[in-house]
Amino acid sequence: MSESRQEKLGIWVSQVLKQLLPKSKGEAALSLVSGDASFRRYYRTRSGDSHFIAVDAPPEQENSKTFVRISNLFREAGVSAPKVISVDYEQGFMLLDDFGDELYLHKLLDLQLEGNHIEINFLYESAIDSVLDIQARVDKERLDPYDKNELHREMSLFEEWFCEGFLKLELDEQAKTLIAETLKFLEEAALSQPQVAVHRDFHSRNLMILDQAEFGEGASPGIIDFQDAVCGPYTYDLVSLLRDAYIRWDSELVDSWALYYLEQAKSSGLLENIEEAQFLRDFDLMGLQRQLKIIGIFARLCIRDNKPRYLADIPLVIQYFLEVSQRYTELRPFVHWFKQSVEPLAATKL
Repeated sequence: MSESRQEKLGIWVSQVLKQLLPKSKGEAALSLVSGDASFRRYYRTRSGDSHFIAVDAPPEQENSKTFVRISNLFREAGVSAPKVISVDYEQGFMLLDDFGDELYLHKLLDLQLEGNHIEINFLYESAIDSVLDIQARVDKERLDPYDKNELHREMSLFEEWFCEGFLKLELDEQAKTLIAETLKFLEEAALSQPQVAVHRDFHSRNLMILDQAEFGEGASPGIIDFQDAVCGPYTYDLVSLLRDAYIRWDSELVDSWALYYLEQAKSSGLLENIEEAQFLRDFDLMGLQRQLKIIGIFARLCIRDNKPRYLADIPLVIQYFLEVSQRYTELRPFVHWFKQSVEPLAATKL
């Protein structure tokens, strides 16, 4: 962000805080919290004992109206999303509740090192309960459909940005046909699932551990980066959480948490007539769609947006993809091609 945009954001925040907190004086000091994979940047600002998050979302690149609409939709449903306190759509500025600094990811990495399985399990069950809340309470009819075109567009990022753009792989007609058949198979698998409200990026970097004093003991995780929510497959958010690009767990743990979701979804009446074997297949195939998408997005972030740090996370995503895809006979030709043509080249470049 240019210095002038940061200055403008500071001036706007000061004006908002003077109206919100009449005792507020002087300019709002902004300290950078994070810039995410989009073009948004987040800053913390304080006035006395109050603290907020100021967002710079350049209007030519980010849709703040959608951000506000989804935030309101989630909050109306009782989901722990930050409140949008003020917004200037023309400039692309927002002032939000401050959920603090403690990401699930950082806490989970510490707990993983300590071997604290009780607290790890508590955090994952709380996160899964939030997935269930989104599915049960958020009005899916007010969300755009996660349709065939969108599923295909996302997966095609793998071919365009990773295979051709990053690896410089020359794909012949046979390879292109094989990729197209695989994407079609995964699209159809996703569209055949029960459709629910989907956060669409539900993982450890988008979940916050909230301050118990401020939000109450045992509070649900704070949920951020929700603006791409859609009506889509019921396993999408669950597999995003459990096969996370940033932290890995043993398959036995992943299965136990997945089955915790299934048990809760069935007992609450959210899901009916889905047996365990079908659920685990749905979970696996949805994960494969997402993993191809993520590989493509991370390559694009490097090439187009000059954010090479995401390349370090691609090997884990490839590992997930190969481990799971090998279980399904329908995917054997694609897996064979991937191992022969993609994996060796990726190993030299990542």
